[in-house]
Amino acid sequence: MTATLAPPAAAAPPAPTREYRWERPALGTLLLGTLVAYLINLSANGWANSFYSAAVQAGSESWTAFFFGSSDAANSITVDKPPASLWLMELSVRLFGLNSWSILVPQVLLGVATVAVVYAAVRRPFGPGAGLIAGLVLAVTPVAVLMFRFNNPDALLVFLLAAAAYALVRAVEDGRTRWLVLCGALIGFGFLAKQLQVLLVVPGLALVYLFAGPPRLGKRVLQLFAAGAALVVAAGWWLLAVELWPADSRPWIGGSQNNSILELTLGYNGLGRLNGEETGSVGPGGELPAGGNGMWGSTGLTRMFEAAQGGQIAWLIPAALVALVCGVLLRGRAPLADRQRASLLLWGSWLLVTGLVFSFMAGIFHQYYTVALAPAVAALAGIGAVLAWRNRSRMWVRLATALGLALTTATAWLLLSRSAEFLPWLRWAVLGAGALATVLALFALPRRAAIGAALIAAVVALSGPIAYSVQTIGTGHSGSIPSAGPNVGRGMGGPGGMRDGRDGGGMPGGMPGGTNPGTAPGGTFPGGTAPGATGTGGTVTGGPATTGTDGARMDGGMMGGLLGSSAPTQQVVALLESNAGNYTWVAAAIGSNSAAGFQLATELPVMPIGGFNGSDPSPTLEQFQQYVRDGEIHYFIGGSRGGPGGSSTSTSSEITTWVQQNFTATEVDGVTLYDLTTSK
Repeated sequence: MTATLAPPAAAAPPAPTREYRWERPALGTLLLGTLVAYLINLSANGWANSFYSAAVQAGSESWTAFFFGSSDAANSITVDKPPASLWLMELSVRLFGLNSWSILVPQVLLGVATVAVVYAAVRRPFGPGAGLIAGLVLAVTPVAVLMFRFNNPDALLVFLLAAAAYALVRAVEDGRTRWLVLCGALIGFGFLAKQLQVLLVVPGLALVYLFAGPPRLGKRVLQLFAAGAALVVAAGWWLLAVELWPADSRPWIGGSQNNSILELTLGYNGLGRLNGEETGSVGPGGELPAGGNGMWGSTGLTRMFEAAQGGQIAWLIPAALVALVCGVLLRGRAPLADRQRASLLLWGSWLLVTGLVFSFMAGIFHQYYTVALAPAVAALAGIGAVLAWRNRSRMWVRLATALGLALTTATAWLLLSRSAEFLPWLRWAVLGAGALATVLALFALPRRAAIGAALIAAVVALSGPIAYSVQTIGTGHSGSIPSAGPNVGRGMGGPGGMRDGRDGGGMPGGMPGGTNPGTAPGGTFPGGTAPGATGTGGTVTGGPATTGTDGARMDGGMMGGLLGSSAPTQQVVALLESNAGNYTWVAAAIGSNSAAGFQLATELPVMPIGGFNGSDPSPTLEQFQQYVRDGEIHYFIGGSRGGPGGSSTSTSSEITTWVQQNFTATEVDGVTLYDLTTSK
């Protein structure tokens, strides 16, 4: 009797097995449209992040480099991540040869697959309409458009996260252990893409199943242990192999100071990202100055809405949060195992936990990391839209819908106002349409009028993201810190992130707060004067030339730098290729990006001394000297450097000084070369 007096939960959608005639054509159109859009102008990105492209080239030549994720085919050092994100690209290059498309098309396919998986995960509890909206929102999210056309590890990471969420949705439906084991295995494999970041979703996934799984509590606990075991196995097999492999017969673990994958996992790519204490990082971290502003921008609840991140992901975050709260309320007193509420909590925990960690982490943080939020935002947006439509007869739901639309309109106005020269009319159009949609949402309209109001709301929600996405597709992006959308004056990485040299790249105006690029908050960028470094001349890759206080490049140019790769001329390439078969490495350069352009141009191993930042102690001076005595390295490339992680006593600086003192410099097309086969 009491149950009959309780407010009923919102009506559940049709069972997931029911399929509408329009569903497959609509899904096919969405996926095909995503594929075509992501392929347009893809070659404009060139090598994209040359740091990873060079590793792909290496892995396509050497199975050892493939397994370890080496930066060069001679296996001197690995990239600063596990290699899983490289494997698809390396297999593609083995099949189709080394070019921009063979590297980037696998990333595009991961993007299309992620849209399909998010659609499927949302469709099962909420129906095809919610799934299609979620897929569409994900497909046009600017940072997703950027990263699914780029070769960073985030594309594989996001796909695996979405697939794990789908597996959990299936587990909540039928309680089968196999779905939980699959979920754990997908998370574990995601660890091999970007290490500890993948674990941010684990608490939410586990708690959702613990409280909403169909079996009895004891069995649910055992199933979660099985999922945990699958996670450990999927991630641990590679870690164990690397740890047990004799260090002298494998490459140095890039990003570590002690040649340890565990150090990389827990330090540079782990807790160091949270507290800023990242040994070998590109800048100082740790405790932030007063006001919370550091090298990587300010921390706090509004971080996702600031200039660097806002246009990437923030458009529908307020609406997603409103949808989460209202969706949970709409489930009323539904059973604990209610699959709709479980789905809401799954996506909501993903958004909240990952978003809060991103907002408060003191270590290295780049705007493109926010792509990890895109599936959760898209799913909640699709769910919220359908719930608002189905329950529009309820006054409080209409009020909540109006609130969501008002917040979405305000967010779009804020973000579009930061790029006043980019479609200046759009913010006014969105403001007017948003005001109209907000007012209409308050009324119980007839069905046809409600459809019209819903279409206006869709225009308000998607106009900004679509405009940013179109701009992103039309602009080439390269370098280490890409960003979507027009120039809005961001922090690290420069206005507009790293593009094709037309707008942004480098660090114009210095670090956040106007600091000169050669001086970071809390100290200078040491590393000594690179041989032949002048900070002038050369083709810029990734943006205009930016120099440090010692004149060494930070953003690219002919000889490369921390944030952009080298761009050698044909004469330099021909010189490096001469008698290449007599050497293990045709050249060596300080820092991975400095080496990457030469390696990609010659398709021959170039040793990246010190790894990505030029700060890893690999090789040591003694090892380098032995390589030279054994005739394994032909040239040392001067004027190249990594990041600010070195010092006058660092390994890379010691090698540079030794080369300058013992070998003669020759300039070829603006590149300073030292022939290591002929001493002074």
